[in-house]
Amino acid sequence: MSTLDQEPIEDPDAVAARVGAQVEEMAGGDAAYWAIRRAADGAFIGFCELFDIDRRRDTAEIRFAVAREGWGQGFGQEALSALLAQIAADGLKAITARVHVGDVPAERLLAKLGFRPDGYMKGAVHRDGERRDRRIYGLRL
Repeated sequence: MSTLDQEPIEDPDAVAARVGAQVEEMAGGDAAYWAIRRAADGAFIGFCELFDIDRRRDTAEIRFAVAREGWGQGFGQEALSALLAQIAADGLKAITARVHVGDVPAERLLAKLGFRPDGYMKGAVHRDGERRDRRIYGLRL
């Protein structure tokens, strides 16, 4: 989770507020959120999100995370492949993803799925007391 853009949320009221906001975004068609669970035992091992949906331009952004115990097992690829199929079926045409520079597994996964580097944001994230760079990837469907 160290490559997320925000600090972990510890306060239960803040978590409830965040989940409430996500439910509102989904109800308004502005975002969608999915849990990634291991089929064998249902254990939560990550998430993927579709947000900043712009129906006029047929664009959106994705974000994803897989817990360390799920790395290298294909969960991210399976989840994002399903997400991209849903996105294409919904008629969206251009997808972006932003990753922290140095998150090599995420960058490899995006490349494997057809995303191409599309920009660089120096110092875009303040996390753990430091500024971090992000790379932007894009995919035309």
